[in-house]
Amino acid sequence: MHWVYYFGRVLIRIMIFPFASWEVKGRENVPAQGPLLIVCNHLHLADPPVVAASLPIKCVFMAKEELFRDGWSRFWVGNFGAIPVSRGGVDIEAIRQAENWLKKGVSLIIFPEGGRSPTARIQPAFSGAALIALRTGVPVLPVSITGTEKLKKLRWCFFHHPKITVNIGRPFQPQPTGGKLVREQRKELMNDIMGKIAALLPPEYRGVYGGEGNA
Repeated sequence: MHWVYYFGRVLIRIMIFPFASWEVKGRENVPAQGPLLIVCNHLHLADPPVVAASLPIKCVFMAKEELFRDGWSRFWVGNFGAIPVSRGGVDIEAIRQAENWLKKGVSLIIFPEGGRSPTARIQPAFSGAALIALRTGVPVLPVSITGTEKLKKLRWCFFHHPKITVNIGRPFQPQPTGGKLVREQRKELMNDIMGKIAALLPPEYRGVYGGEGNA
């Protein structure tokens, strides 16, 4: 991993400290070995580094390709461990890069909604995470985040210090599939994944996955 990765994990803590308190729950659920597919809801631009810095393992994450168009942004985001991905469909090249990292033993963070939720409630998810999980067979680790949506009002945050909570659920192993991965299989697993994320969230954050799930 590039030095920016290690520097960034420290820097994100320093940058958030004046504006919010930060709590991580469920660290004991993170396996000591093996790569993981880490899936999380998405509220703010700060979510990827906050989630990465909350986990005691090496991990990279998928980020929108727009962040790679500017040289300065590309240097920091790319070297922190981001994989550029085109939103709105299945990005084969991004999936290939993601699978290569997993083969190297490095965990991968995905935000299945494909973008930040404007309401802080979970939006319908794309199937990319399910596709990678079914193709690689790595354990899936559901994670939820709350509070970062308040970072949009930094002056208010400086005086009120809202709480950011990262809640790590228990990993689970997707059932292997034989032959071609059909859309129904991906959709079923994706609903299961999002249900587990939703179960880690307060009810007001669960959105379209507001039914009961397993944390």
